[in-house]
Amino acid sequence: MTEYTVFPNAPITEALLDIRVELPADIDIKKLESFHDLVKDRYPDKKTKGMVAVQVQVSPDGTPQSLPALGGPQGFLFRSPSEHKIVQVRVDGFTFNKLRPYEEWKKFRDEARELWTAYCKMFKPSKITRIALRYINRIEVPLPFGDFKEYILTNPEIAPKLPQSLDHFYMQLVVQKPEILARAVITQTMETPTEKNLLPLVLDIDVFKEALYTDEKTMWDDIEKLRTFKNDIFFDSVTDKAKELFK
Repeated sequence: MTEYTVFPNAPITEALLDIRVELPADIDIKKLESFHDLVKDRYPDKKTKGMVAVQVQVSPDGTPQSLPALGGPQGFLFRSPSEHKIVQVRVDGFTFNKLRPYEEWKKFRDEARELWTAYCKMFKPSKITRIALRYINRIEVPLPFGDFKEYILTNPEIAPKLPQSLDHFYMQLVVQKPEILARAVITQTMETPTEKNLLPLVLDIDVFKEALYTDEKTMWDDIEKLRTFKNDIFFDSVTDKAKELFK
């Protein structure tokens, strides 16, 4: 098993573990809300999570027209403000979020697994259809610098005859890892420089696998594989110069 460096100043701003499911037909929004009774000591804040679906229809003359949005409550977010954690229970699944500071994988995974077990016990999903890990990294690099490749190895390249002064970029890649039947959506962008003359580069890594799981062990084994996939992407994307910023 590959050992990864644990940085004292890791750039992770948010980590998510997501499991998509199909629930029995008798599980409604009211039953989902009752999950709060189990966790309200640790997750006191409650917020409804909705879904918005915009309808578009085409008029007889071919002009698209927007209709009022459809949607409604799809679940709940229960938040621990002091610990920067959120647990989501929805009609389509479960998510555990940990905001900065992120400590370590084992602690994050074990709490997610504990909450997931409670979700399963209460709502008894009929199917598990998708698993995912998403890590959002914000890498603050000192200005000025000559090339993005000093810090991050995948970056936009401007055609030689175009102006080379880059004001902003947003780039998204989808890569596959056939050995584990998983994919990753890698999103990179940059934010406005800070008052300390640092340029935030965002490296958002979302790894996922779509599959039907019939047993918990296989699912959690695959989540560990997704974690390895995510780590490989991160460590193969940043340079040694970038890693020095995390120490």
